Amino acid sequence: MKDIKKIVLTGGPCAGKTTALVKIIDHFSSMGFKVFTIPEVPTLFAQSGMDYLTKNRNFFYEGEKATLEIQLALEDKFIKMAEQVDEPAVIICDRGAMDISAYMDAHLWQEITSLVGTNSLELRNRYDAVLHLVSAADGAEEFYTTSNNKERTEGLELARELDKKVINAWTEHPHLRVINNHQDFNTKINRVLKEISAVLGLPQPITEERKYIVKVTGEIPSSIDSHITQTYLVSDPDSEVRLRQREWANGNVVNVHTTTKTLNANQQVETERQVSNALYESLLSQADPYRQTICKQRKSFIWKGQYFELDAYEKQLEGLVILETKGITDKEHVNFPPFIEEVEDITGNRKYYNYNLALRH
Repeated sequence: MKDIKKIVLTGGPCAGKTTALVKIIDHFSSMGFKVFTIPEVPTLFAQSGMDYLTKNRNFFYEGEKATLEIQLALEDKFIKMAEQVDEPAVIICDRGAMDISAYMDAHLWQEITSLVGTNSLELRNRYDAVLHLVSAADGAEEFYTTSNNKERTEGLELARELDKKVINAWTEHPHLRVINNHQDFNTKINRVLKEISAVLGLPQPITEERKYIVKVTGEIPSSIDSHITQTYLVSDPDSEVRLRQREWANGNVVNVHTTTKTLNANQQVETERQVSNALYESLLSQADPYRQTICKQRKSFIWKGQYFELDAYEKQLEGLVILETKGITDKEHVNFPPFIEEVEDITGNRKYYNYNLALRH
């Protein structure tokens, strides 16, 4: 059986998905991959007569149920086709099943998924990765427009709200990557290509995320909260193996086993796989005896088009709070929120790598 990766490209309104898809097809086709793209099903439905803003509940209900059914059927058929080609294949979904949930209340979504014979956990697990492109309505307002999509009618505030709802829908996926807005749009596209390359197991340049020791001075709006337990396992000298359990406020838990192999001074390969609770417990027996388990509370949020993760460490590291940016280049300005006070820039300081913070003294 071929190992066919299925990746969701999603995001808020006017995020650059259309341009990104063109670049993805061109880039990975030139690298020898057969690239399949599944079109955005709600747009197909809207162009064919479906009204997602209807006040007719029965019409809305049947339309959303059909949208989910067709989404899943298309994906299954494309998997079958991808299995028949000789070259390595990758499937890019222009939005995925969980995007549909962002446009209705939780009760109705549960009712529809139950009728279709599935649930949110199963739907997230259909995909190897989810790349969320932040809407231009958040941090790149001068580029926000509705003129390139006649089905799009939302203003800036609604676009920002939809952006956050879509992230919330996917937040429990183990390989969710949020792609920031950038001063240069090509930087945003290059980040997309880099993340897909990582999923495909292609060597990646070693890059440093911007990291800061900070103090929190106010309330963090619209954050996604979770608790992380991170254990390092015994590994080869050129590899780092991490076992992470992440639990959200709703009680859902996701376990991820990550191996990072350093090829040389400039390149590494990272592989991730989700593991069951039973396998997670079993793998704990391989814990590195020289390293303690790291526990931290994480708040993830977007501020002015940039995505941040704020980690408040517990137990032996209590009092340490680290803010990490995601995908902000070393030439870009960090939009520090007013409720965050920078204490020290620790970008590239190996002392503050989680792997080293876990060392027993």
